[in-house]
Amino acid sequence: QVQLVESGGGLVQAGGSLRLSCAASGRTFSTKAMGWFRQAPGKEREFVASISSTGGSTYYADSVKGRSTISRDNAKSMVYLQMNSLKPEDTAVYYCAAGLGGRYSHSYDYWGQGTQVTVSS
Repeated sequence: QVQLVESGGGLVQAGGSLRLSCAASGRTFSTKAMGWFRQAPGKEREFVASISSTGGSTYYADSVKGRSTISRDNAKSMVYLQMNSLKPEDTAVYYCAAGLGGRYSHSYDYWGQGTQVTVSS
């Protein structure tokens, strides 16, 4: 079992930055790939970024590539998503997930409750 709690969301102006954090509990965290997904009002949940269990591989959605960085600290059981040059279209609830990895939500077994990110224009 892995429990996930996101934090770091908030209201930011376009062009600003946010760092999302995901705190994980459970003994198997370091064996899990981790992902960030987001869901905007009226839209389906979409992939943002993923990172392998060791942190050696990362993968980004085209919409955030070059503006975001996913990282993890297995010693602290933490995953981070640094987002820069934020745009209003980045507004969504952001979810942390643990599982096999990749861009598909069905590959993840554990999900956090989400943290709201709002980008004003």
